[in-house]
Amino acid sequence: MVYVAVCDDETKIGAELECALIKIFDNMQVEHDIDVFFSGDELCRCMEAGAHYDLIFLDIEFAKNEINGVEVGRLIREAYQNNNVSIVYISREKDYAFQLFEIRPLNFLIKPLEYDILEKTVKTYLNIAGLWSSEFSYNVGRDTLKVKIKDIVYLESSDRKLILHFVDGRIDEFYGSLKEVYQEQLRKFDFLFIHASYVVNFDYISAIRYNQLSLTGSTTPLPISQGKRNEIRENYYAIMKRRRV
Repeated sequence: MVYVAVCDDETKIGAELECALIKIFDNMQVEHDIDVFFSGDELCRCMEAGAHYDLIFLDIEFAKNEINGVEVGRLIREAYQNNNVSIVYISREKDYAFQLFEIRPLNFLIKPLEYDILEKTVKTYLNIAGLWSSEFSYNVGRDTLKVKIKDIVYLESSDRKLILHFVDGRIDEFYGSLKEVYQEQLRKFDFLFIHASYVVNFDYISAIRYNQLSLTGSTTPLPISQGKRNEIRENYYAIMKRRRV
């Protein structure tokens, strides 16, 4: 899930940008949540209250009596100590490069916004964040196969084989160690090692209970090992908090 904020005092541009972003994320099959703000003050109040965003499209020029986009960026980086969110500035003027340098924006786009450039910017963010290009690799015989991390629902260990379960219902099998696969490739992408036989993608967990969890689109729950129950719940809620789910 990518959490996005659009902040522009021109309501038409804000609405058009939101629609374009929805189309881009849908085409890429990336889950997203978009909030639209019409002033920098409104965005700041929301972030001060604990809102989390991964990507912010931020206008620079607001009304004279309001905080501008450059000042909002400084607050995000300095006052809120948030160096993780990617900021994309948008403006009708080109003369802001020096002021934006210390804020380290992902990009600077000139209005009117072009769809192709906007799409390229989103792809750049997803690549940097590891949400689009990141792949899981495994060996079947002499062949090395690669699949998108985001397409994996969970891995299952059965005897010496690992079974990949994909979001479209496909499965694939290969030999390997579930523990090694988790540590080396999947842990950093918010997969949970819930049982000696199961590693699950957080994005597809629909409900978590004391001793089992449910997956989106499945009626069969997966067990959580007794020794892992406290750890899994702590990790699960930590991810929720970080993502503001």
